[in-house]
Amino acid sequence: MINTNEIIIAGSDDTAALTILVNSAYRGDSSKKGWTTEADLLDGVRTDSVSLTAMMKNPGCVILKYIDAHGGLLGCVYLQKKQTKLYLGMLTVSPELQGRGIGKQLLAAAENYAKQNHCTAITMTVISVRQELIAWYERHGYRDTGETEPFPTSPAFGLPKQPLHFIVMEKPI
Repeated sequence: MINTNEIIIAGSDDTAALTILVNSAYRGDSSKKGWTTEADLLDGVRTDSVSLTAMMKNPGCVILKYIDAHGGLLGCVYLQKKQTKLYLGMLTVSPELQGRGIGKQLLAAAENYAKQNHCTAITMTVISVRQELIAWYERHGYRDTGETEPFPTSPAFGLPKQPLHFIVMEKPI
């Protein structure tokens, strides 16, 4: 069978589907079908269409979407160029499809995007207690920089059930 899935830049008409996908993968009962759930750490939503629209309008930012042969949205990743580095966030795969290589393909597409845009590294923040996710990124060449960032206090990012902070990870490109 020929794989006709593709990774392309999302547009403003994708925000509703992206919102559903991201929230299903990170929050609520549906997220527990996959291994990327944050449901035990945070209440509330992971994102909304207003936030996604603002992200896409931000200069130097794109959301790459992974679609199947029928246009179905299976995954996405947010990328923002910051000087010579590319920030990677919101790497998302539908909970039912996690573990099938979609995340790896999105990560590879992000790295290609970074190279095409003359970036020297990719950086990201990961919730410090997400050891399995940190280990996954480490297996793909990302390293803990030793830097930390506070978890946002805005309910738009979710409502923490425990004290949380981010670690900063980076991979040279």
